[in-house]
Amino acid sequence: MVRKPVVLITGASGEIGHGLIESLARDARRPIVTLDLKALDPGLGALVQQQFTGSILDDNLLERMLSEYEVDLVFHLAALLSTRGEFTPTTAHQVNVEGTLRMLEFAQKEGESHGRPVVFLYPSSIAAYGLPDVGTKARAGKVREDEWNVPRTMYGCNKLYCEHLGRYYARHYKQLAAETLSGKVDFRGVRFPGLISAVTVPSGGTSDYAPEMLHAAAQGKPYACFVRPDTRIPFMAMTDAVEALLCLAAAPREALTRSVYNVGAFNPSAEEIRLRVLQAFPGAEVTWAPHLKRQQIVDSWPADVDDSLARRDWGFSPRFDEARAFSEYLVPTIRERYR
Repeated sequence: MVRKPVVLITGASGEIGHGLIESLARDARRPIVTLDLKALDPGLGALVQQQFTGSILDDNLLERMLSEYEVDLVFHLAALLSTRGEFTPTTAHQVNVEGTLRMLEFAQKEGESHGRPVVFLYPSSIAAYGLPDVGTKARAGKVREDEWNVPRTMYGCNKLYCEHLGRYYARHYKQLAAETLSGKVDFRGVRFPGLISAVTVPSGGTSDYAPEMLHAAAQGKPYACFVRPDTRIPFMAMTDAVEALLCLAAAPREALTRSVYNVGAFNPSAEEIRLRVLQAFPGAEVTWAPHLKRQQIVDSWPADVDDSLARRDWGFSPRFDEARAFSEYLVPTIRERYR
């Protein structure tokens, strides 16, 4: 049986997966295969060649995929997010670390099988950072990739470790073996800021106070924000996050100077987000009820990130700044959703 060349997306039913499937389907150069615990919505499912329903921890399922398809591009999106990870750290480790390790091993086998590197896109997170207090955060300004890599959440620990795993597979895999086995996985990571989607409902991320505020206002529901008004972290519109992954995937390997890159777009305070929401929804009721423990997590993340290397190496350039993200993307789309 001849195996068919495809792009594989794990965790495809999540926020990033929606946009990736739609963009890749429009491109139509490669059929799409997905792996997730739940089936895609029918409209989205119609755009993919095959859906595998199951866990990235299921070795039998991965072996079946290996036998049926020739995968040369992987978007590994499957993950347990930060808030849930704090309640179930062992499960977070199993999904986020062991799952990623299995997917890297899967990509390694594919690369060895068809003789060319498998490009492996990995969404990391600003949760990989850990600043000790708000004073240090204020002084740090725009944080570079290799600064303050001392995460305080299980999710952040998982993400940072998997960045190292990816680098290991790409450069040093089984380095004591007689033959060179590294280079079969072309690992490329993006450290995302908080992502705001107009299409999917927030699902428990620690940065979700921004989209939660918008979705509540559009429904005419009061919202008590779980962080202080002065809280500041970088954000990005979901459409730009999808475009960043596609752009990095298409970049020539020789142009890349790192395995993992920062990306960012705008970094409003929670109060500035509230004012944007009130401007769009004048009757909205947004109050403050900081959750001490969640606040401490957000305070450990940078107020902004230095993404100059992504802009230089692979042309990263977000379409939406803060004003456009709200006026052209978030507000009109979310308003229409609840009309």
